[in-house]
Amino acid sequence: MPLELRHLVQTEGQLTLSNKPLFVYARGSNQVKDMFEMIRLARGVDEEDFRARPYCFTVINTNSPRQLDVPMCQGIIDFARAKQVAIITPFTLAGAMAPITIAGALALQHAEALAGITLSQIVNPGAPVVYGSFTSNVDMKSGSPAFGTPEFVRAAFGAGQLARHIGLPWRGSAATASNTPDAQATYEYLNSVWGSVLGGVNMMLHAAGWLESGLSASLEKFILDVEMLQTIAEIFQTADLATDNLYEAIAEVEPGGHFFGAPYTMSRYQTAFYSPLVSDWRNFGQWSEDGSKTATMRANTIWKKVVEDFKAPSLHEGAEEALREFVARRTREGGAFPA
Repeated sequence: MPLELRHLVQTEGQLTLSNKPLFVYARGSNQVKDMFEMIRLARGVDEEDFRARPYCFTVINTNSPRQLDVPMCQGIIDFARAKQVAIITPFTLAGAMAPITIAGALALQHAEALAGITLSQIVNPGAPVVYGSFTSNVDMKSGSPAFGTPEFVRAAFGAGQLARHIGLPWRGSAATASNTPDAQATYEYLNSVWGSVLGGVNMMLHAAGWLESGLSASLEKFILDVEMLQTIAEIFQTADLATDNLYEAIAEVEPGGHFFGAPYTMSRYQTAFYSPLVSDWRNFGQWSEDGSKTATMRANTIWKKVVEDFKAPSLHEGAEEALREFVARRTREGGAFPA
């Protein structure tokens, strides 16, 4: 399918299968205009309502070092005019597109981010923007991007501080360079996640499913990442520090006894702890008898079940028909050529 028509099908799929704010590619004003119109049709809003709050976002990558190319600049302009979110994200890999030191890479990142942010505010003061960062390093043996490295984590800490310095929300990432959902994918992902989380991230992209530095994806990896994200989210919930009847709960069990069957336990056990999506906490014997399934194998079963049980959200009356008519008309007209 030609690129000038593909965006219509992709956007229709996003709008009919999800009710979340969607990502829009900044591939030129005409394509962006098409996608804005499709969002308005799907959400049942006019242009004034559309500009009143964000319905979508785009990622604006600088062509580091020190360059914002024409399509990206036009994307900033289009999104600023429509008051939709632009995430200005320099693509600064230390040793390749940025100086080899973290200080140098962050300095370049900040200058490039400020350039894009400034353009958006010149076009439409107050237009919603997010300070994005994607600073990491390259493997100096191969030139390939590396993620989940100590340099990535330190750069994330610095990026969060730079975003707060200028009073903007910060977009971080959770990337890996691994080619398959294996141990490397897990530890690089967790390094990246914690770098972003502890750096004060407000919005995290590439948070699930990434492989091969973003060149490929995996549904098994997606499920494994969701498990880790849910675990991290649970860590940040306020702990139950209630002391009601706590002394009695301790006293009701004799020294050397156990709390498994204690009334205090029985009244709370169903909701006391995080319930895992993928993790198998049984002992080796039980796990073996059930087929010795690895986490990746279990993730495969889970995503297939999710797809099988999926139900698309309801759209407002007439939205699906309006979208089909719009796509059919724009297809007959040849679509919008990308920038």
